[in-house]
Amino acid sequence: MATRSGPQRRYDHRLRDLIQRTGDLTIATDLGIPRSTARGWLGVRPSAVVSLEVADLTEPELRQEILKLQRRVEKLAALLRLAMALLHTSGFSLSRERLPEGEDKLRILRAIDRARECIPLRAVLRFLRLSPNRFQAWRRQQPACTLDDQSSCPRTSPHRLTASEVQAIGAMVMSPEYRHVPTGTLAVLAQRLGRVSASPSTWYRLVRQYGWRRPRVRVHPAKPKVGLRTTGPDEMWHIDTTVIRLLDGTRAYLHAVIDKLLSAGSGVARGRHVRTSQ
Repeated sequence: MATRSGPQRRYDHRLRDLIQRTGDLTIATDLGIPRSTARGWLGVRPSAVVSLEVADLTEPELRQEILKLQRRVEKLAALLRLAMALLHTSGFSLSRERLPEGEDKLRILRAIDRARECIPLRAVLRFLRLSPNRFQAWRRQQPACTLDDQSSCPRTSPHRLTASEVQAIGAMVMSPEYRHVPTGTLAVLAQRLGRVSASPSTWYRLVRQYGWRRPRVRVHPAKPKVGLRTTGPDEMWHIDTTVIRLLDGTRAYLHAVIDKLLSAGSGVARGRHVRTSQ
């Protein structure tokens, strides 16, 4: 692979902006700029360039502005170090703290959006000690205005099911004892038994919400793996009939009767009676 020798050539940003606005590559080629370089400028977004003309400041004023910004950066860095020290010593972490108020969550989301302009999202979440899953959950709830946590105290909603009642519903839904009972009938049965008083629609909603599966068993019984067993003669007969078609078109029926005596796992034919009829 051929490598470029010598320093990389640089061009004035005003010439690049002019070609991006007009799209005319001949402006660059007339000045000796390679056509491939000028074509590459067309696919690049214009970059913000701060120059002395844009700042509209003289050189002494620009130096003074730089010193002012440096002092401000040093002050912000000192405040950031203090905040980091306080955060580490207090042990505060959003992964172990609840934010029930939706306004607090919205304030944090807005701060994250502003910080993402100059800091990667992963670094922002690591600084806040906020898990990515929790951040994405807040982001999904933001358009629907459902950031407020629902209170877990049953007194705030007297008709809400408690955690023990939800567990009782789940136990009855997944119990093999009630596998033959439909879910709607199971809700009525639970009321009669005095376990849970909830409507069938609530049962169906909880089944969908928690992904409970009703137990399913084999409808037909399993095939027996042990053959015929007898303890003496004439206890069990085996009868078989075979139809034989003759050349003249008639049929001959062959009847076989076997008296089976099975002992020690082996079958012994005690007698065989064969009868043929047409």
